[in-house]
Amino acid sequence: MTTKVYQYGKCSTCRKALRFLEEQGVSYQAIDITERPPSKAELGAMLRAQDGELKKLFNTSGQQYRELKMKDKLPTLSDKEALELLSQNGKLVKRPFVLCGKNGAVGFKQQEWEELFAV
Repeated sequence: MTTKVYQYGKCSTCRKALRFLEEQGVSYQAIDITERPPSKAELGAMLRAQDGELKKLFNTSGQQYRELKMKDKLPTLSDKEALELLSQNGKLVKRPFVLCGKNGAVGFKQQEWEELFAV
């Protein structure tokens, strides 16, 4: 099975994550997160994989996050509203974003990815 990795080509962390997958021989499909954000179903699965911590799905250091004043809005959003927003705006989603079965990772922490892909 090919793993879908939502990433952004100009993101150095995303490039590092893809390089890690290549070095480990993991088959993956790179998807530009700005052109095709994760679906609501994928975002919901990631939310469950992140123990329901909605903030972990957001790119809190991104320009869109600041422009939309998400720091103030996030606490008042329902999960459904937040997933709808994320599914429509890939720049709000923390990247890289990868689901592997029932587990997933947002951002790239090598140890976390090693465990995810059982390296």
